[in-house]
Amino acid sequence: MVIKTDLCSFSEWRIYPGHGRRFVAKDGRLFYYLNQKSRAFSARKIKSQEIQWTVAWRRLNKKIKTDEGAKKRRIRNLKVQRAIVGISLEEIRRRRKEDEKTRKAQAEQAAREIKDRKQKQIENQKSQRKGVTTTQKAAQKAETKAAQKAAAKGAGKPKGKK
Repeated sequence: MVIKTDLCSFSEWRIYPGHGRRFVAKDGRLFYYLNQKSRAFSARKIKSQEIQWTVAWRRLNKKIKTDEGAKKRRIRNLKVQRAIVGISLEEIRRRRKEDEKTRKAQAEQAAREIKDRKQKQIENQKSQRKGVTTTQKAAQKAETKAAQKAAAKGAGKPKGKK
């Protein structure tokens, strides 16, 4: 049969059912005290490590064997590599293995390609502007010639009634 026991907040001794007192502090914390002696020491704010009959003093002065082997083992998080959207896992691994020289060379080559592309775009825009301007000029000349011809025909005939 298992009996539920609490630990005394001061002495850390076991409190069996029907023994001890509970104290609720103003901030809502619960304290369990085995007897009046523990309660009085705690009320006087005396450290339990200074009183020889407490478990805390025995632990501090190495009278009790503490379970150091029972410390919690930390589980180390394993780093898992995952693919990023747009780049596969193999591509990420390949890029990690590259050295700095190859990365610099690739970056310079990419920069050159971008420069060349921009230069071509600028040249295309300039040539289109020149082509548009020459065609616009030709259209304007044709319009002016047609207007002059129409004016010449209208000037040759007298306006008015016969």
